[in-house]
Amino acid sequence: MFSRRLRTFWLVPGLSLLFFISATGQNIATDPAAKLLPDALGDLRASGPTEVERQSLASHQRSSIRSAVRRIYASKDGRRFSVVLATMPSDSAAYAELTQSRRLAENLGEAGKLDNADVGTEGFSRSGSAKDTYLIFFKGPAFIAVRDESNVPELQRLTDFAKSLADKLDKGVGEIPVLVKHLPAWETQHVLYAVNKEALQEPFSNQGVLDAISFEGGTEAAVADYGPPKLVVVEFSTASLATDNDQRIKAKLQELTSQGLPLPTAYRRVGNYAVFVFDAPNAEAANNLIDQVKYQQVVQWLGPNPFAYEQATREFTETTLGVLVSVVQTSGLALVGCLAVGGIFGAMLFRARRAQQKASEAFADSDAMVRLNLDELTKSRK
Repeated sequence: MFSRRLRTFWLVPGLSLLFFISATGQNIATDPAAKLLPDALGDLRASGPTEVERQSLASHQRSSIRSAVRRIYASKDGRRFSVVLATMPSDSAAYAELTQSRRLAENLGEAGKLDNADVGTEGFSRSGSAKDTYLIFFKGPAFIAVRDESNVPELQRLTDFAKSLADKLDKGVGEIPVLVKHLPAWETQHVLYAVNKEALQEPFSNQGVLDAISFEGGTEAAVADYGPPKLVVVEFSTASLATDNDQRIKAKLQELTSQGLPLPTAYRRVGNYAVFVFDAPNAEAANNLIDQVKYQQVVQWLGPNPFAYEQATREFTETTLGVLVSVVQTSGLALVGCLAVGGIFGAMLFRARRAQQKASEAFADSDAMVRLNLDELTKSRK
């Protein structure tokens, strides 16, 4: 992730420093981010080459950013859009940067309206005064910020430009991290996502228990506000990592208790999750919130799945049986339907013929002829 200094740099009031012009001095032909910004996007053309962001690269050792570049696009009518694109090691890292950028924008209390943006996998936009209209989104492992640098910015034009850029990016997983969807009422939450300890600790100034958490092995965390209570769910990639961290957390809680330092209102291990609740009014409310967190186990093989053949055989058998049952059911329903329709039309025809027979005047062709009245069409003579 970007360092704390760089994140502050990105989201100062108006984001005027977000789109800074940095000197070039590296071979951008091999830069992953530079390859994602084409020379043209629709009717807009790049006004110059991509520029490597030296400050972003300088903080590379402290963050998970892989590359960051900036480019300006201009239209024929003189409208200009600035683009800053950073590549991250994973979709989760890009989503984490997006959530942290939004949290910073909200905390800064900038003038203008902050809204969700239907661009990329997820994003948000701000419509403000001149040169303060911007849109930030992520798609796959790419984190992108665009701003309308025109004197009279238009959010719709900016959104259309951002969508044209997003269409050219790899969608990656195409979803937000699954951990977010395991939070209570996650659809209504503005979650803060973290893939390192620094980002997780940022919203908490005096909670030493978070120092016990290790982010080795792909650990990720989500923070959500539920009124005064703050829910923190940390996901560990393996049960072994979850057990080791659980032991460290419990030891840290005992240490903080003996020293009289602040503690979470409640803590509990749920599957491979470590779940904390801070600032809840009481333990009961905190535990009720933890009860709503459901861990769903996912098994991932580090190598080839040793049960791949059995799994494929079972899936084939289940699919074949399903098709066979469907065919039998469909054939049976078709047969019953045909018999029912045939019976109805047969009964109607039979009744019509009977009525026709009763209404007919029967006669013999000649008195000298002998006719057997087998069909009861000939009236008997008396």
